[in-house]
Amino acid sequence: MLPELSRQVEKILNPEKSFDVIRKNTKIGGKDACYFFVDGFMKDSVMERLLDFFISIDPQEMEKLHDAQSFADSQIPYIEVELSRDKEKIVQQVLSGPTAFFIDGYEDCIMIDVRTYPARSPAEPQKEQTMRGARDGFVETIVFNTAMIRRRIRDPKLVFDMHTVGNRSKTDVVVGYISDYVDQELLKKVEDTLEKIDVKSLVMGQQSLVESLIKSKFFNPFPKVRLTERPDVAAASILDGKIILIVDNSPNCIILPTTIFDFIQEPGDYYFSPIVGGYLRLVRNGIFATTLFLTPLWYLLLMHGDALPQWLQIVKVNEPNAVPILLQLLILEIAIDGLKIASLNTPDILSNSLSIIGALLLGEFAVEVGWFVPETILYMAYITIAGFTQPSVELGYAVKFMRILLLLLTAWLDLAGFIGGLVLIFIILASNKTINKKGYLYPMIPFHAHEFKVQVLRMKLKSKRSGR
Repeated sequence: MLPELSRQVEKILNPEKSFDVIRKNTKIGGKDACYFFVDGFMKDSVMERLLDFFISIDPQEMEKLHDAQSFADSQIPYIEVELSRDKEKIVQQVLSGPTAFFIDGYEDCIMIDVRTYPARSPAEPQKEQTMRGARDGFVETIVFNTAMIRRRIRDPKLVFDMHTVGNRSKTDVVVGYISDYVDQELLKKVEDTLEKIDVKSLVMGQQSLVESLIKSKFFNPFPKVRLTERPDVAAASILDGKIILIVDNSPNCIILPTTIFDFIQEPGDYYFSPIVGGYLRLVRNGIFATTLFLTPLWYLLLMHGDALPQWLQIVKVNEPNAVPILLQLLILEIAIDGLKIASLNTPDILSNSLSIIGALLLGEFAVEVGWFVPETILYMAYITIAGFTQPSVELGYAVKFMRILLLLLTAWLDLAGFIGGLVLIFIILASNKTINKKGYLYPMIPFHAHEFKVQVLRMKLKSKRSGR
């Protein structure tokens, strides 16, 4: 007779209602047996070979095996085998992909991991492309992602620790680090937090995980963590003593801890010589920084147009406009996001042409009918293009919100509003929470000369982490 545990597991899985949860009966060495699996998660060819082997076991030999452990040790020619008596764990494992075997006379369930997941090829992430360097990227399967990192760091002290998060989704979350590099206090905090997280699901991404790990005010838009789809970035971060979190079903890897200066560096900087990489970093971050204050500064200059020197008269608006400049800028801020959303929802074959033509036509007709002046179109077009120099979508929107705040304060309080807005943005940056005790502006506040130089400048690789 099959063990009671098999009936308990069957009652929970309820294969009669779910077509993809399957129970099969068989004979192993003359004994009754059954197994549970999810259709679509099993490697059919491997399981067929295992079943052929099980069926051919001599009943006399089977009688000598008194428990599941001795059967697994002597009769299962497969690597990934585990025993369990915990029905909840067995159910969770079956729904994750492994197959659960129950054999007459054995109290333990034999879990055999012959799963396979649908997966796409590890292509280069579109948002983090480089002119040189590796062309692979994370996919939605954890095992593939850890393998791509392990290929780059062949260190036995590289650890990938598995956790389960989500009361309903039971999502796998891997914590990756190098044991003798990582901050042990931070690691313990991350692992303890993962164990205590009470969330229904992580199906739609990592934001629930990030919000559970790092508590922060809702009005602070600056990103709390850095996300990457590049294995080389994740590997470099681990070698820098950081912790990474890989969430199943997501191609994004979370890097902890994160400061504002982590967004300054890009992998492309290190695929060139220090002078070229340093120049690219300077250009990228300098252009991106101008998106914060370009339109507020231009509006401030317009407010004092009569007092401007001759060489600044070019910023004045020469054409008459029926709509106030401030309202034009705010409308364009929203319209640009509308065009982005429309482009995302447009079929690929049409998206590029429609987004470009739509922007040109809308801009041209808006100027002709007097809604906008050419200057507002020009400056907002520059801001939109310059924003793509930074691959972080979260940081791009944070800067956008700060730009609108600075623009409104400038329109309200003139020069005092512009200066006060810059101070307020700095305070918002400094007050952003990180998961460790160091501030969001570290190594500038508190100041650490060597770390600051490493973050801002493109140093030689041998001197970047001199202590390691």
